[in-house]
Amino acid sequence: MTASPPTFSHPFRAYTPAAYTFPLPEGHRFPAYKYAGVRDRLAGLLPVLDTPNLRWADAARVHDPVWLRRWRRGEVTAAEERAFGLPWSLGVVERARRAAGGSLAALHDALAVGWGANLAGGTHHAFAASAEGFCLVNDAAILTRIALDEGLARRVAILDLDVHQGNGTAALLGAEARAFTLSIHGERNYPFRKERSSLDLGLPDGVTDSEYLSVLRESALPALQAFRPDLLLYLAGADVLAGDRFGRFALTLDGVYERNHTVLTWARTAGIPVVTLMAGGYNRDHSLTVEAHSSVVLAGLDVFAH
Repeated sequence: MTASPPTFSHPFRAYTPAAYTFPLPEGHRFPAYKYAGVRDRLAGLLPVLDTPNLRWADAARVHDPVWLRRWRRGEVTAAEERAFGLPWSLGVVERARRAAGGSLAALHDALAVGWGANLAGGTHHAFAASAEGFCLVNDAAILTRIALDEGLARRVAILDLDVHQGNGTAALLGAEARAFTLSIHGERNYPFRKERSSLDLGLPDGVTDSEYLSVLRESALPALQAFRPDLLLYLAGADVLAGDRFGRFALTLDGVYERNHTVLTWARTAGIPVVTLMAGGYNRDHSLTVEAHSSVVLAGLDVFAH
């Protein structure tokens, strides 16, 4: 006799590409462990579904189709692999497509019930025809184009709270007046050549909870309010947490949770559908990476399901 699937008292769900893996060299710094870790951490709290595939035609809304075809065929140079940070394989390309497909599914959930969650995505270093920093296709830019082109939203805000500036997103959407790109990031951290977002709030190394939350509340949220979006894409990076291998900030888990809760409460109060995307997280303590990434879904359930 098989057990019945769990039932939930809320309409929310999340998407994960954790089942879709790709080959990595021994000891590679890509944190593949965290996707299954977050999925398992959230089991029983909401349905967690496998991500669907993004259509290549949707990726081509912001990316050069010839460049996409080269990546699909493996016609990639060694320099391109180095910039991407991962060795080419058909698996890594399909995994990127799956991760972005989860973001698109979460967009449709957000429009239907107010909040959608992808337990991956936030691939904000991908440009029109170049891959950087583990980012092959830029899901935030793709979602923005889909939402605007298909009349799903009139004004889209991208709030990027990864510790690294969303340089690809800023470049891809820089000419789009109906999109507002806002990045709070480490001023001295990667990428060392920053692009121009609609609003960049660069912070010094060692930023603490109180300092970070003050910038969020006093500068970022008022700027979003002034833009008046009717869709928010929220990149809830976990690499702001103290102990991150590439982060340089000093937030605690409590601070990360409060950040997420603050953003989602603002969106719900304003009546703005929000999509949460995972973005980066590379803590030396793997369990902290998983907990920090799970934090945005825990906050989302608290804000939207109660």
